Amino acid sequence: KRIIRVLEIYHKTGKTKTEQELQSRKNEVKYEYKVFAITMDREKLYERIEKRIDFMIEQGLIEEIKQILEKYHTFPTAMQGLGYKEVIEYINGHITKEEMIEKIKGETRKYAKRQLTWFRKNKQTIWLNGLDDIQNNLKIILEEYK
Repeated sequence: KRIIRVLEIYHKTGKTKTEQELQSRKNEVKYEYKVFAITMDREKLYERIEKRIDFMIEQGLIEEIKQILEKYHTFPTAMQGLGYKEVIEYINGHITKEEMIEKIKGETRKYAKRQLTWFRKNKQTIWLNGLDDIQNNLKIILEEYK
């Protein structure tokens, strides 16, 4: 997929992906924008992730993926997202249901950590506390637009 994308960029622009990205970064941003990110205590975040995954399993994630596989008989790119590939491993008998659930939880925690790292590197990020009262967060957002 990545090689195909690199070739598409080169064919369309005559430039490598790296050259294209470097040139793009030189351009001034056309729009004024704000970046807001939600954070919370990591332990609480992980607890919420685990509850959400348990809820998704209870609400039929496995059955949903079985139906998609029956309909398409392939493994489209969309099925490579968090949770999907682990459920397919389970459906194919490569891992147990408990292993599947733990893998989904572990991969989701890692993804959340990568997201937070990305936002921390962005010096423009305005942080909102996910456990704070919604009115306090709205106040922060509105203050930024004054």
